[in-house]
Amino acid sequence: MTRITIIGALAGLTLAGCVDTMDNRELTGAAIGAGVGLIGAAAFDVSTGWVVASTLAGAAAGTLIARNTRTNQCAYSNGDGTYRTVPC
Repeated sequence: MTRITIIGALAGLTLAGCVDTMDNRELTGAAIGAGVGLIGAAAFDVSTGWVVASTLAGAAAGTLIARNTRTNQCAYSNGDGTYRTVPC
């Protein structure tokens, strides 16, 4: 499983480098985040379910980070379950 994990991570990071334009920032962030999640899960030698979960969580986090850097907007909690969006 380690070999497949490394190959998948390298392929994702390679593809992320190919699509790094302003229009594809979210795709790049998702690919890099998924790669980081995949590598992190592989480093701890966890079960397949946790590998999938960490890869998806990394992709989601990467997408949100890319979206926020593109628009320069950050979401802050109001403390009552709602959020406000203001410039970072």
